[in-house]
Amino acid sequence: MIIMAIDHVRVYSGMPAGGTTAGIFFTRWITHFCAPAFVFFAGTSAFLYLQKSGDKKDLAKFLVTRGLLLVLLELTVVRCSWMFNFDFAKFTFTGVIWTLGWCMVILAAFLRLRPSIIGIIGLTLIFIQQAFQFVPDIFPSSIRESVATIWGFFYPPVSDHVSGAAKLSGISGLPSALGIRIFYVLIPWLGTMMAGYGFGQLLLREPKSKIKICRGIGFSAIILLLVAGTAIILMESSDQGGDTPFIFKLLGQQKYPASQLYLLMTLGPLIALIPWADSIKGWIANAVKMIGRVPMFYYLLHIPLIHLSAFVVNFVRTGNIHQDWYVTVPFLSMPEEQRWGLPLLYVVWVIDVIILYFVCKWYAQYKSNHPEKGWLKYL
Repeated sequence: MIIMAIDHVRVYSGMPAGGTTAGIFFTRWITHFCAPAFVFFAGTSAFLYLQKSGDKKDLAKFLVTRGLLLVLLELTVVRCSWMFNFDFAKFTFTGVIWTLGWCMVILAAFLRLRPSIIGIIGLTLIFIQQAFQFVPDIFPSSIRESVATIWGFFYPPVSDHVSGAAKLSGISGLPSALGIRIFYVLIPWLGTMMAGYGFGQLLLREPKSKIKICRGIGFSAIILLLVAGTAIILMESSDQGGDTPFIFKLLGQQKYPASQLYLLMTLGPLIALIPWADSIKGWIANAVKMIGRVPMFYYLLHIPLIHLSAFVVNFVRTGNIHQDWYVTVPFLSMPEEQRWGLPLLYVVWVIDVIILYFVCKWYAQYKSNHPEKGWLKYL
């Protein structure tokens, strides 16, 4: 949640999503771990929720209601927080909250299956995801275009598929459906959540076994990324990627839609670090856990806070808040000479995270003191 804010401050700074300098590239790259963590561990959390309640119907109800709430929030509160306008016809997009919501709803339909089967289905969706780009082609030509429009929410049809050249650009080549730009198509992320649900049963093992399993899965994923990623780079022709450094090619994996190598790159280290995360102590760990207790509250608050912070920065630098730059965020119309530098970007990020920590601390305490208010578990 904290690292995610770096990328969202970057959006308002006008800094490109990736680039030829190490500072810009790794500012974007470190935030790649966020969405996979949210989706994968949402699946794991659903599994652990079931272990606590023991009632699949209760879990299914929670997933559906929370999932639909997330979809509603994405299309209203989150969308308007990004752009500070209500011109939905001009520009609307679906982000990670939309995808989390629908993946929860769909996961609820699979709860009758064993966790291991759900996990296997999830891994299968991830590794055969490219096959879904051809789904519209199996329909008659008279309705193929209409099907492709709707199918864009699930996976980009062949004509909309993101090319390899779009990997480093971050958001180039995004598919659209019904006039909505799609950042997170459902297929690979549903697979990620289902894999996370199946992974949850491994966390019930005794500590030594759990540590061994997490490290085994995590390091295996990292090695597979290094081997497969290197092989693909070496097989590319010299005109693909130009003078892009090898490390940028290896780590600049395709996020839209999330490729197999992208998920190996991000989920591998995250899973390997679980034993460390279980054992870490101290005030920093406590501060992080405080935000982790109220993640949805943090998410809904951090976007308008960053947006307002951008107004302050713009006013100090130019004498104008320049809301006109942000009417179609994350596609900015900011002049290149007005982009922030990396030092300013990180200063704003630190200040905003500190503000968010204290507000989240207050809300977490309020939530803890009012267990009778059932709606609080959704926020």
